[in-house]
Amino acid sequence: MKTFDHLNVIGLREWIGLPGLGIDQIMAKIDSGAKTSALHASDIETFERNDQTWVRFHAHVGSLKKQRKQLCEAPLIEYKTIKSSNGHIQERHVIRTPLVLGDRCWWVDFTLTCRKSMRYRVLMGCTAMLEGQLVIDPGTRFVQDKPQTNLFTPKPEGSTP
Repeated sequence: MKTFDHLNVIGLREWIGLPGLGIDQIMAKIDSGAKTSALHASDIETFERNDQTWVRFHAHVGSLKKQRKQLCEAPLIEYKTIKSSNGHIQERHVIRTPLVLGDRCWWVDFTLTCRKSMRYRVLMGCTAMLEGQLVIDPGTRFVQDKPQTNLFTPKPEGSTP
């Protein structure tokens, strides 16, 4: 029997933090069928800062019942063409930011998209799970403790946050 001592077990839903965006806690849907992670964003605009393209947007951090927005800025990594589960093709902005889950923190790429009709504002795809060395127990939810983002200071990309 194979053991996975180096892996952290997560459930189908987990609380994450995105300290690089000023988001302490937000609920994420874990989706191993999605390659890329996605964040619900609106009012997306690009701008230049120090000869680099950045993106400014409102991240929707509340729930369907209690809506809240957080103004965020991050360097633009690239534009990516994404085909959604319903077959819709969309070009999205991609950002890279530290993600905190339980007692771990690592860099994750997120596409910015409208998820207003979706129950969860964040979708964590399989690339983020692989990079975070996570394995899903599909019969559980909220296996990890809520993130303590104040314990992590985002470090430069390429280093371990």
